[in-house]
This record gives sequence, structure tokens and C-alpha cells, in this order.
Amino acid sequence: MFNIIIPARYASQRLPGKPLRDILGKPMIQHVYERACQSGAKEVVIATDDQRVLDTAESFGALACMTSDQHRSGTDRIAEVIGLRRYTDDEIIVNMQGDEPIMPPQLLSMAAEHCYRSDADIVTPAQQITHSEDVFNPNIVKVVVDDAGYALYFSRAPIPWDRHRFSGDKASVATVEHGYRRHIGLYAYRASFIKQFVTWSPGKLEALELLEQLRVLEHGKKIFVFDAPCDPGFGVDTEADLAKVIGILSQ
Repeated sequence: MFNIIIPARYASQRLPGKPLRDILGKPMIQHVYERACQSGAKEVVIATDDQRVLDTAESFGALACMTSDQHRSGTDRIAEVIGLRRYTDDEIIVNMQGDEPIMPPQLLSMAAEHCYRSDADIVTPAQQITHSEDVFNPNIVKVVVDDAGYALYFSRAPIPWDRHRFSGDKASVATVEHGYRRHIGLYAYRASFIKQFVTWSPGKLEALELLEQLRVLEHGKKIFVFDAPCDPGFGVDTEADLAKVIGILSQ
């Protein structure tokens, strides 16, 4: 069994009021919540710092927790909910982003299952990159792993760097022949790990790349990366993303 916690911050800079934006007659956070409920989770909790999101969540029957508005990240918000809900240290928590209204429920349950069976501190999925331009897109996080599937590094840069193909005037043209993988921002871990994680200060690599998962690697902890068996969809960060999701769900 596992629990899902959905951080839902109202004050998004690029898309203000994001959790409450309408998608086919429902607020986005309701679509996310319903996907989470289809995963088989024991409990699904919406964690917010805004009364409007809390009221909306409760209006469609969701369990919601009001958390501090001083948290630096969704992970800090999740740690507070773990305390409020009194989850035991060995309970598995899945961190589902509040802007993923088309996330496949099976990916949530798979992350929890891998976490249950793995000795890793965190489990997270990745997906093969199929478009060359995505390799150089800094908004698409790349991951490289060892032979056992544990993460070696995450980066906004193209990793691995193909010295032969990307040299000189070829540097603007990527190929996908070497298995470049896109990291998907979905995490599963035990409650005890998050209690430990939030006591650590952000690391140097995390500060450079603005990738929180690098803090885990900098502390010598293990992240297991599994291949997503289905299209994970995408997060809604802009008006264009919102329009695209509406088009997909309309079909």
C-alpha cells in the first residue's frame, strides 16, 4: 500500500492560480486528484498553502491539508503533511505534481511498487527521448544511470556529451542514437527518507542546475530510475500547455 501527496501551490509565476484553472468544467487539481485516486493508493492528500485551493479540493470530496506558505519546495510541503497525517517511517509516499492532469495512474502505482522492492532511497521514472532538439532543451531534464539502473547524474545539459558528434559546428544538432533519457518528475520514497532529506541544506550541484534530486546524490543516497512503459504526459506551466491538455482530454 502507498499514499499519494499532491503539492498544489496557488502562486505560480508563469500561470497564476494554476491549480484552479478550468479544464473542461473542472479545476486542474481535480483532474490530478482523480488520476491519483485511480492508482490504487490507500490515501490521496492535496497539500496546499492557499485557502482557495483547500476549499475547492474539499468541495469535490478530496482530503486536503493546509500547509505553511514558507516552504521552499513541494518536498518540504510533503514533509509537513507526513507529520500532519502521522505516517509511519516505512510508509511509501508518492509525490505527484499538482500540474499533471494527464499523468497515467499506472505510473504512480509502478513507482510505488519499485520503491517497495528496491533498496533505493528514491524511485523515479524516465522516458526515452525521441526528438533530437529535446536533448539540448534545458527545460527537459536528462538522466544517466549505471548498469543496475541507479542514477549517476541529472542535468539540464545534454548528458552524455557525445564529443565526436557534438564538436564544432555539429554542436547544435543532437542525435538520439545513444539512448538519451528524459527524467519524469514523479517520485516514490519512504516517509523516513523525506524526514531526513528536508534537514539537508541545498547542495552546490543543486544550486547550479536547480534540480532538487541532485541533493540526494550529493549526500551519497541512491535513486533508482525505471523506464516508463507509457507516455507520462507533461506538466502544465503555460497557457499553451493548458490549451494542449484541454485538447487532449477533449478527445
